[in-house]
Amino acid sequence: MLSDWLISQEGTEAGRQLAMGLALIAAFLHAVFGALQKGRFDPWLSRGAIDASYCLMSAPLALFVVPWPEPHMWPIFGLCWGIHLIYKILQAMAYSRGAYTVVYPVVRGTGPLFTVIGAWLLFSEVFTVTQWLGVGALLTGIYGLAVYNLRHLIAARETLPAALALAVMTGLFVALYTTIDAYGIRATADPFTFLAWLFMIDGIVIPFYAFARWRRMPDRPDPRALMTRGVIGALVAYMSFGSIMLATRLDKVGEAAVLRETSTVFAALIGWLVLRETVGPRRIALMSLIAAGAAIVEFGG
Repeated sequence: MLSDWLISQEGTEAGRQLAMGLALIAAFLHAVFGALQKGRFDPWLSRGAIDASYCLMSAPLALFVVPWPEPHMWPIFGLCWGIHLIYKILQAMAYSRGAYTVVYPVVRGTGPLFTVIGAWLLFSEVFTVTQWLGVGALLTGIYGLAVYNLRHLIAARETLPAALALAVMTGLFVALYTTIDAYGIRATADPFTFLAWLFMIDGIVIPFYAFARWRRMPDRPDPRALMTRGVIGALVAYMSFGSIMLATRLDKVGEAAVLRETSTVFAALIGWLVLRETVGPRRIALMSLIAAGAAIVEFGG
């Protein structure tokens, strides 16, 4: 059984290597997920379509496939649900006010620092001096990329201060949900029970608001195209979130969280290859710094 095999890898060198691979997969997919939400549709509508899709996909798994949660898991699910909801509201508000290439790096740059602190408080994880240097390099690269994008941005500059403030707050909630979710997936016997139930309850609220918002629009987007994006986003969310949560169960929460923030590099590459944004030598240097910082954290322990 897959659950038994994963549990058997906890605390082993093979488990550590698997966790590193899962965190990097999560990084790439998270960048894809962010681009999907910020793309051609209103961010609230995109998020609503995605949440509705993964809620419906998760329901039969949660109710009929995986073992039911233990009684002590219900308060944990309630806390996770509340943190995720606030995170999604803040993220949609930030994306509604700022450019993706500015907002995304700030969100992702704020998250790992608070996650490392949370992992220390909750799981007694300790970083070496070398690893803290890696965190510093990663944060310098991420925030440097945000500043570079900010200096060269022309559109939506009047709403940028609000977007940046919301991005920092969103990053704080990224750290909160990463730490609390890591606690939750370790607190249940079967990790897939946690994932299936969290996806089901997490997708309940936002779709109702998104539908009400869609009905009030004078020029409504095609619901078929919107739901197609929702299904694709749901599949990406499953793989991205599932990967990082399994990584936090297999190995250290702080290291997995830092590795995931290489998503900023993937986001810049998506902007270059897909959106045809210009990537000059400064951005390449900053992306290299992010990647180097993540490598130092992973191998400096």
